[in-house]
Amino acid sequence: MGEIYNFLSTTGLAQMGWHYFFMILVGLSFIYLGISKEYEPLLLVPIGFGIVLGNLPGTFGVYTENSVMNLIYFGVKSGIYPPLIFLGIGAMTDFSTLIANPKLILLGAAAQLGIFATFMGSLLLSFNVMEAGAIGIIGGADGPTSIFLSSKLAPHLVGPIAIAAYSYMALVPVIQPPIIKILTTKRERKIRMKTPRLVSKKEKILFPVIGAIVTILIAPGASALLGMLFFGNLLKESGVTERLAKSARTSLIDIVTILLGLAVGASTQADIFLQLSSIKIFILGAFSFCIATSSGLIFAKTMNLFLKEKINPMIGAAGVSAVPDSARVVHIVGQKYDKNNFLLMHAMAPNVAGVIGSAIAAGVLLGILG
Repeated sequence: MGEIYNFLSTTGLAQMGWHYFFMILVGLSFIYLGISKEYEPLLLVPIGFGIVLGNLPGTFGVYTENSVMNLIYFGVKSGIYPPLIFLGIGAMTDFSTLIANPKLILLGAAAQLGIFATFMGSLLLSFNVMEAGAIGIIGGADGPTSIFLSSKLAPHLVGPIAIAAYSYMALVPVIQPPIIKILTTKRERKIRMKTPRLVSKKEKILFPVIGAIVTILIAPGASALLGMLFFGNLLKESGVTERLAKSARTSLIDIVTILLGLAVGASTQADIFLQLSSIKIFILGAFSFCIATSSGLIFAKTMNLFLKEKINPMIGAAGVSAVPDSARVVHIVGQKYDKNNFLLMHAMAPNVAGVIGSAIAAGVLLGILG
């Protein structure tokens, strides 16, 4: 009997507490939402499984020095994974609509108000200024940028910040439509926009080069993100590096997404993750996403006061960095009111501008606080 008791005492069941059980249920819910509801499955399934793994007692998790998961997590805490994600995003992004209609970049900038509103809210909830800077970037709805900045300013908050950012990114189809309907009229939702002009190959090649130089000079702290984003886009548009562009937007980004999702999920170990600060971060995340969406919509409506050729204000909601989900949501909502109104390509302009804007905001915060 003594041997049996000794064996049982070494199992995870003997160490299982309610807090681990709760986090395992959270992980299973992420997996369910990813598979059943198809909410960002490429993110939620790895993160959900990582949460389950990270909360099985007795395992060698991300906080056990030199364990396998600890070595995988190194890519998160050192900030390696986010720039590689940005490389893949750049290689799959078409900036044509933004180049054709550059004023729409203002919508991507307006949506970043959520970052600075969340920064102020974090200070009011007793986070220190470094933590507030890391939490604020959730307002950009950009998971890799959130991980990158939090790994620099507040490494102990990477887990809850990343989970909050990716959770709200996955819930874009749930959160944004009600805000759009509240802040726009039925007539505004039916506004049709002209097909953008054709963009030349030369413009497509020059854009990532000029874009990298200008944005990195403004926010050198985000050079790793912005440089990789525009480099990936140059690989795509140059016409002579298609093999490299294909690798960046397929194999590379898939591998990094698996490792990033699994590591972030596993970092939510219950005895570290389940704290009051985590609850505050999730509340601030919801607040920031609503502010970012609303500010983009309101700014679009304001622009229409001065434009002869009106824009559909719904595309302002796509100013957050959740690419391409926010643009897709705008398109779907628009088609409910006019089946022949195709807003996807127009919404992609503020959507990709939001990616650039959130990275610049991260660079500014890192330059000031880092």
